[in-house]
Amino acid sequence: MGNNKISIVVPIYKVPEQYLRMCINSLITQSYENIEILLVDDGSPDSCGKICDEYGKRDSRVQ
Repeated sequence: MGNNKISIVVPIYKVPEQYLRMCINSLITQSYENIEILLVDDGSPDSCGKICDEYGKRDSRVQ
């Protein structure tokens, strides 16, 4: 399983900022690094999209 890429899909809509950041931070700090994190923002009217973009720029595994 060491070479297999795991995709993690996180649906996002109106999530309080602190919980969204906590979720993404827990995913990017996992010991298994061969992952892709797909953050799916369904047009949330808050700052969720901006936060997703921020993490995507910092970590290439986040899309």
